[in-house]
Amino acid sequence: MTEHYFSANPRVKSEVREVKAKLLGMPFTFKTDAGVFSKKGVDFGSRLLIETVTIEPGSSVLDLGCGYGVIGIAIAKAIPNVRVVLADVNERAVELARENARVNQAEANTDLFVSDGFSAIKQFQFNHILFNPPIRAGKATIYRLFAEAKTQLAAGGSLWIVIRKQQGAASAKKELEQHFGDVQAVAQKKGYWIICGTDR
Repeated sequence: MTEHYFSANPRVKSEVREVKAKLLGMPFTFKTDAGVFSKKGVDFGSRLLIETVTIEPGSSVLDLGCGYGVIGIAIAKAIPNVRVVLADVNERAVELARENARVNQAEANTDLFVSDGFSAIKQFQFNHILFNPPIRAGKATIYRLFAEAKTQLAAGGSLWIVIRKQQGAASAKKELEQHFGDVQAVAQKKGYWIICGTDR
């Protein structure tokens, strides 16, 4: 069976590298490895999501499927007084995210969990959930996570996703409308959509 970056224990040989990125006007350095998503650099979708989301100071935020931590760490460092949980089923990714939080001086306001979806973080409620879904995990898995995200949001909270048009952005928006009272495609760029579902 083909191994993907959403495998719990990637067995592919380690190839650690360092990538740099400027996000929200700030410089970041990330350690990446084989067996994690977008190992060669920050992907366009994650970058667009980071630059588009509206996060209020003091919010509780989840980076769901965090990979090596790009989205959550950028938000943790750039937005005052936020508390960010980073969670991923991939143990290698979570260890990288932990190291990247330390390197980028974001460890004080981040917590990291190895979690299959929400299984290890059910005790939390979030103002915002940020999600770059693993398309190769399949539509059923992704849509299940949309539904579960609704139950983990505080009143008035929002789920933000990034998805490419050719990978089902329009149908994802329709699915989110089954769970959220207000669903908006808030940005579209280079074939990527940022969609926000708000729990009203």
